[in-house]
Amino acid sequence: MKTNVPETIKVDDVEYIRSDLSRKAKQCNGLEYFIVRTYSAGVFAGYLKSRIGKEVVVLQARRLWRWAGAASLSQLAMEGVSKPAECKFPTEVDEVLLTEAIEIIPCTEAARISIKGVPIWAE
Repeated sequence: MKTNVPETIKVDDVEYIRSDLSRKAKQCNGLEYFIVRTYSAGVFAGYLKSRIGKEVVVLQARRLWRWAGAASLSQLAMEGVSKPAECKFPTEVDEVLLTEAIEIIPCTEAARISIKGVPIWAE
């Protein structure tokens, strides 16, 4: 029997993620969730479909234009953001081909939930 257990709770405007979500992020069709930093296109988060050399294809990709509440991409991949309202993550795209990938970091489930939970930024 499956129960509905919340993934997060909010107390005094601070969102907390369950400690058991520090494991690897949930897969989507067998693909893992990563943060990919490129040489000139910026930083993206999504499901890594393929990698050939420095060329990667990412599905359900979000550009991480500006983040707050994580000191580095490494911390972002492990913990997510603690200040989602201050982040600037545009909407997801179905697929993106990134060339010149220079860093590929696997994410935890907590980070995936956090990144996907950041409101869509648009001007």
